[in-house]
Amino acid sequence: MHISPINQRRWQNFKANRRGFWSLWIFLCLFILSLFAEFIANDKPILVVYDEQVYVPIFKAYPETTFGGFLETETEYKDPEVRELIEEKGWIVWPLVPFSYDSINFDLTVPAPSPPSAINWLGTDDQGRDVAARMIYGFRISILFGLTLTLFSSIIGVFAGAVQGYYGGWRDLMFQRFMEIWSGLPTLYLLIILATLVQPNFWWLLGLMLMFSWMALVDVVRAEFLRARNFEFVNAARALGVSNSKIMFRHILPNAMVATFTFLPFILNGSITTLTALDFLGFGMPAGSASLGELLNQGKANLQAPWLGLTAFFVLAIMLSLLIFIGEAVRDAFDPRKTFR
Repeated sequence: MHISPINQRRWQNFKANRRGFWSLWIFLCLFILSLFAEFIANDKPILVVYDEQVYVPIFKAYPETTFGGFLETETEYKDPEVRELIEEKGWIVWPLVPFSYDSINFDLTVPAPSPPSAINWLGTDDQGRDVAARMIYGFRISILFGLTLTLFSSIIGVFAGAVQGYYGGWRDLMFQRFMEIWSGLPTLYLLIILATLVQPNFWWLLGLMLMFSWMALVDVVRAEFLRARNFEFVNAARALGVSNSKIMFRHILPNAMVATFTFLPFILNGSITTLTALDFLGFGMPAGSASLGELLNQGKANLQAPWLGLTAFFVLAIMLSLLIFIGEAVRDAFDPRKTFR
């Protein structure tokens, strides 16, 4: 694939920021690993070979009769009798962390929350659930939520800013007055009120937060379109009969995207912290979901178990720091003073 000289220069500027460059690779590695959380932390085996047959319990539920038992219900693989039946004619491959985010360790020797041990590497929460498993799944939910919200917010914000900046006039005036009123609403309070009216879930929270987060990019895109709409190449395109939509999104938008890209990592940070805050307050994901905010709340409620709060704190601190460093590198990459030097 051919890369233009200016994009090559931007990539070189991005790589020159070593902190941001290595932060990108570390973040990508962590994110890709979290996408396979079911293979890393699960209370079901990754693979079971029994009587020369291969079974994949993390994808399909098998009754106990499949492995020589007498129950028609789903196999409880941690049951010593079931494990003995399987190991007589085969073997089991367990994940690195033999707990899912919602599975409870009923074999604790101390009351929950229990401290870190050889079985529960980061201890358990106050319900006996493995903290390491909840951390992995909570990290994945936070990143996926932030990326999805950032994507949709950017699409709406860029479109709204483009229309305002390109057409100007009464459209721009009315839209600016609407944004002034809409941005003045107490966002967090409204999210809390709306979350109490319905049972919140991933997509419901995404829709609620999207109602307010799309305004982050409007002013930047609007300013770029106001600046570029009377440039010579735009006037030439109008004279040739090019439609307004093509001028907006083919000729002017690439110039506006330079400023837009520099804001994306910071919008992603804001999305993640908002979800964490809602979970911390109890108005976020459904009860029992893997959540870093809920883990922070447990740390506040169980000061005698510092591993709860410290785990959530370090995960959030590392994740947000990596994103900030990536954002700084992106800013350097698109800085015209460095690109055209």
